Amino acid sequence: MAERSFKKEVQQLKIPAGETFRGEGILAITKALLESGVGYVGGYQGAPISHLMDVLADAEEILSDLGVHFEANASEAAATAMLAASVSYPIRGAVTFKSVVGTNVASDALSNLASAGVKGGALIVLGEDYGEGSSILQERVHAFAMKSQVWLLDPRPNLPSMVKAVKDGFELSEASSTPVMLELRIRACHVHGAFVASENQRPPVTVKDALANPVRDMSRVVLPPALFHHEQEKVHHRWPAAQKFIRERGLNEKFGLKDGKVGLILQGGMYNSVIRALQRLGLADINGDSDVPLYVLNVTYPLVDDEFLDFCADKSAVLVVEEGQPAYIEQAFAAMLYKTKGSVQLSGKDYLPPAGEYTGAVVHAGIAGFLRDHQPGLLSDRDRAPNRPETDETVKQLAEIVPQRPPGFCTGCPERPIFAAMKLVEEELGEHQIAGDIGCHLFSTMPPFNIGGSTMGYGLGPASNAAFDGGGDKRAISVLGDGGFWHSGLTASVGNAVFNQSDGVVMIVDNYYSAATGGQDILSSRANNPTKATQHPIEKALAGVGVNWVRTIDRTYDVGKMRDTLREALTTEASGPKVIVASSECMLNRQRRERPIRNQAVKDGKRVVTPKFGVDEDVCTGDHACIRLSGCPSLGLKKLDDPLRDDPIVQIDESCVGCGNCGEVAEAAILCPSFYQVDRVQNPGRFEAAISKLRSRLIAALQSWRENRRLVKQDLVA
Repeated sequence: MAERSFKKEVQQLKIPAGETFRGEGILAITKALLESGVGYVGGYQGAPISHLMDVLADAEEILSDLGVHFEANASEAAATAMLAASVSYPIRGAVTFKSVVGTNVASDALSNLASAGVKGGALIVLGEDYGEGSSILQERVHAFAMKSQVWLLDPRPNLPSMVKAVKDGFELSEASSTPVMLELRIRACHVHGAFVASENQRPPVTVKDALANPVRDMSRVVLPPALFHHEQEKVHHRWPAAQKFIRERGLNEKFGLKDGKVGLILQGGMYNSVIRALQRLGLADINGDSDVPLYVLNVTYPLVDDEFLDFCADKSAVLVVEEGQPAYIEQAFAAMLYKTKGSVQLSGKDYLPPAGEYTGAVVHAGIAGFLRDHQPGLLSDRDRAPNRPETDETVKQLAEIVPQRPPGFCTGCPERPIFAAMKLVEEELGEHQIAGDIGCHLFSTMPPFNIGGSTMGYGLGPASNAAFDGGGDKRAISVLGDGGFWHSGLTASVGNAVFNQSDGVVMIVDNYYSAATGGQDILSSRANNPTKATQHPIEKALAGVGVNWVRTIDRTYDVGKMRDTLREALTTEASGPKVIVASSECMLNRQRRERPIRNQAVKDGKRVVTPKFGVDEDVCTGDHACIRLSGCPSLGLKKLDDPLRDDPIVQIDESCVGCGNCGEVAEAAILCPSFYQVDRVQNPGRFEAAISKLRSRLIAALQSWRENRRLVKQDLVA
């Protein structure tokens, strides 16, 4: 069950030439692929580009009607390897995944693909998840473009430019026999807009055609001596061909005044931020017409020397707006100026931060500072003044007042009780070396659990603990998600542990989907997927690679069982890796599926029972151990009016989804028995409603009687 369905939106992919397409960036990219005559598409899910895979999956019938093959690849490496179909055949292919972690995984296949070169256009659509909104390590894909010498597009973030970039990307790839990467930032993936559609094209050569007429070209196989020729081919043929295509087709754009004393050079993806900064400085109008010359790099690699030098010819200073580090583009331009003995002053990271996301405020400050030093006459009196010193002080004070909001598990998350059980075992057996993995379970490193101290990559949790398998008094514990398990964990982590006779413990968190990437189906999903094979148990795969000690927990909310099973794994005399498969459905996906059904049933007048939990105020001790062992967002504090009870007690708010974890934790840890369950009944039957009213009246009467007796006793004492 994907996080979001595009069944309705993908119908727009059928609109004919001349009509206006309106929608989201990822839908526009898909339409552009179809208009380009793509023959096959694939990829691996992962924010921010994950929804593009969801779009492709929901549009599989439309793709099939056009003769386009769709593949949901097992990893980014598998996706990139699939582009091998374009090496020997004139078939256009496209894959998509998240950068930069996805590009890391794909780098081996990417190197071989770039070495061999392509006949058909090969396009890799990358979600550049960079900056403060990112969930990954802070790197740029630019390094991979340079390393493997593949071309990198970074289009202006509007639908017409992005659609054009897809089509240009295929043509650039074919003109230079080189794969092309198309970089889309988070905002570009989900920007809304419109463009005039063209007709969808059936691929001139399909994968079916290629199978019927197989081709073998030894010059494209990456083995000596061919691979030495590939390197020379890159430098002497592909690179010049790419620069020629970029120059002649005008892929890079120039805006603003034709001449000027200063100019701005920017990545295409930074265009909106730069224009907004210029508007705030009074140097661009609402339509984006700029008073400052702009050189927009819709292709950030390779750079075209004569284009850059021509832009700088009549200028005394230029500013390079390049988000991220290192400053690859700025350094390349500096080398060009040095070789040609250019006199223009090149600036970049001296006015803009050397690292971090270039938000609107950051770009505004950088451009203002540059213009203040090099052409202050363009600025108003207010903007010519240096930055007010109190600005930084205000930001500092705000940071002290506004609390940080670290990531955490969702309400009712089935992974929460797993780490509560770990804390309970920790109290008995002491602390253990614990390694995390990419996925929701990495939130266990945050309070209140504070479990785990490293993460090395998707599916590499147990592999990252391999150094601790050399023996000792305690066993290392590794956490691995089901998505990571099928991505690379089966071989790189579990198979590695079996081969090396590891004595460690592996906790596989099975939440029925690849929940961390958006709830997509995987091999072990319980869902019936009409186009994919699911319901393949993880336990069978474990047995297949030789794991002998396996325990399955089919309800992670049973904290007592979780604790006992983990204790057994840490103390058993059995040799080899000990693997626990802890299964419960992702609560977020479960609520997405069940809530609409439940709401519709209520609307239709059907009887609906919803479990809810509460805390008995008279029983709660106020020590808050339940919060420290659970950390559920639905648990909060409440101050009582009772003057004899100063400490606030625990309360459960309306966000409770009725998972029962709080009560299970309280029971397993032998805490105060203050949690209770109630069933909220909507649209009850007549008899049920009558009984409920009778109970309410009886309880009210008993409460009144008790209160009256208490008052009488007080009078007697007085």
